[in-house]
Amino acid sequence: MAQMSEMQRHFIDENKELFQQTLELDVSTSAALDNSPMISDMTFTALGPAQTQVPKQRQFVTCILCQEEQEVRVESRAMVLAAFVQRSTVLSKNRSKFIQDPEKYDPLFMHPNLSCGTHTSSCGHIMHAHCWQRYFDSVQAKEQRRQQRLRLHTSYDVENGEFLCPLCECLSNTVIPLLFPPRNISNNRLNFSDQPNLIQWIRTISQQIKALQILRKEESIPNIVSSKNSENMGELQLPEGFRPDFHPKNPYSDSIKEMLTTFGTATYKVGLKVHPNEEDPRVPIMCWGSCAYTIQSIERILSDEDKPLFGPLPCRLDDCLRSLTRFAAAHWTVALLSVVQEHFCRLFASLVEGDNHEDLPCILDIDMFHLLVGLVLAFPALQCQDFSGISLETGDLHIFHLVTMAHIVQILLTSCTEENGMDQETPAGEEELAVLALYKTLRQYTGSALKEIPSGWHLWRNVRAGIMPFLKCSALFFHYLNGVPSPPEIQVSGTSHFEHLCNYLSLPNNLICLFQENNEIMTLLIKSWCQNTEVKRYLEGKRDAISYPRESNKLIDLPEDYSSLINQASNFSCPKSGGDKSRAPTLCLVCGTLLCSQSYCCQTELEGEDVGACTAHTYTCGSGVGIFLRVRECQVLFLAGKTKGCFYSPPYLDDYGETDQGLRRGNPLHLCKERFKKIQKLWHQHSITEEIGHAQEANQTLVGIDWQHL
Repeated sequence: MAQMSEMQRHFIDENKELFQQTLELDVSTSAALDNSPMISDMTFTALGPAQTQVPKQRQFVTCILCQEEQEVRVESRAMVLAAFVQRSTVLSKNRSKFIQDPEKYDPLFMHPNLSCGTHTSSCGHIMHAHCWQRYFDSVQAKEQRRQQRLRLHTSYDVENGEFLCPLCECLSNTVIPLLFPPRNISNNRLNFSDQPNLIQWIRTISQQIKALQILRKEESIPNIVSSKNSENMGELQLPEGFRPDFHPKNPYSDSIKEMLTTFGTATYKVGLKVHPNEEDPRVPIMCWGSCAYTIQSIERILSDEDKPLFGPLPCRLDDCLRSLTRFAAAHWTVALLSVVQEHFCRLFASLVEGDNHEDLPCILDIDMFHLLVGLVLAFPALQCQDFSGISLETGDLHIFHLVTMAHIVQILLTSCTEENGMDQETPAGEEELAVLALYKTLRQYTGSALKEIPSGWHLWRNVRAGIMPFLKCSALFFHYLNGVPSPPEIQVSGTSHFEHLCNYLSLPNNLICLFQENNEIMTLLIKSWCQNTEVKRYLEGKRDAISYPRESNKLIDLPEDYSSLINQASNFSCPKSGGDKSRAPTLCLVCGTLLCSQSYCCQTELEGEDVGACTAHTYTCGSGVGIFLRVRECQVLFLAGKTKGCFYSPPYLDDYGETDQGLRRGNPLHLCKERFKKIQKLWHQHSITEEIGHAQEANQTLVGIDWQHL
């Protein structure tokens, strides 16, 4: 020890200058942090003209294939993350609803039941785009060289674009480009007085949309009629500084543009189960939808586990959300400008009525977070032609406020407020009085179809509870979109963080103030929303609607004693063989349906191929992914598609804490809640397919099983 100490002193004496420089650097860094206004006052604003400006930081990453380090820049070669895109029903509130005709399906508006979404995950490993392309080409060549007699099902389907991450062997089917910076954000805070308020902004956007519609008609109609439209264009007063003929230059390098197209096409192909077509107008919609659905999934997981919204996320999750949000924000640059503008016009018309848009869903049939993401990410396609000085940040703020108010109306229309004697005895506060006044306005425009509620306390409690998931998702979205750090108060668990979220998102703590500040325009909008035919049908009890907050989906409740399941399965008869007992009764852990598995009697045709009852069920219940319990074997079965599957340890243990797969020992089995929670967590995290891939790589005998016949 004395010798080591002497060597340390000797080293310091020899390198005095270096040592002194390090000390000075530490002192100057700490002083700079202490004097920084962002650190000292701890006020962060994620969007709007008052958005907190974050100094640009250079980002260097290392390719896992060639080990070369590179800075992420707009004009540099593309760097990509290995990613896996899959369809999902984990958040679904209506599993019976699925896409009937993918070729004609319009995904622009997501229904609040979230019947089928597109989820994106990543292992977080980074490669050069050209290195990945060479690697994927080599994987394809290796598969093609295999002799036909040796070709078995592998854990990945190369023909479907699947591959294993070169480093961690995690199943992937596409790559997400790394982008930095995501948007052109101004360097200085804007003056509020120079920017239009919500009423002026809506009027300006409506004029711009009208000008674009006339221009599109002029381009599509023959010359004889176009002269009339040219006159209309002359009569129409264009907003100052709006140039509908301007086309912005794409700032990204050819390599990045190619990867933007690659990931967008992959999301479109998987999400709709169609052939890839990068020119399809639905490609941008699917990219925005995948971004929104993935954020909603993460928010649900964090809420269910009582974890803070901005706590320490796993690196792979943090990198995935950042890259996915920035990709979705940049994708419009490789799409046709007129297509993205048309999407924005239709999304905007669902809230602010336009002239030429029909068959739009009512306010009850729109998931507001998907609408927010679509509007914010499509808005630059319109704003890039506006040279009047209205900033992108102002547009984001007004879009967010407008969608937030629509969601509050949605919550009040669908809230099931019960008068149960829990009225607050203290005098009503400002929020309670304001929300009660808003509710009376809704009653007025719905013809008193809403029941009368004397107390505003219940209403305000419902609004706060119902809007929290939306606020949390919005905070995550704008955090990754604009790169503004989260307030330290939201990084710890324990409280609801309602006020902190409102401050971070440029909202008043009393959300009803938004209606009061924009009373003139909101009165007209509320009237148009409430007088919709579908809203009237709901209030008359002729149809259903989703109420808020949506409850988290869970796997079915299993009995404590395994003998109860055996008794239930022994009474189950095959539905197609005249009352005969099923030889392999299998329970779906997602919906609770008992199926006759691994038998020819219940095979059905799926996409031109005979498949077993379990495989067929996964396509209607879980968009191709299923979790089952084989009752007579006491074995959990994971399925993904027709060719992937594995067996998983069951959640039932005997008194010695051991499983009994195959029921060979015959000891009494009891439910282990921890093991069942682990299975549920895999489902919530969309990790079933990944788990199957790892199991098949570790045990090649699983590859040879004909999973589609189960």
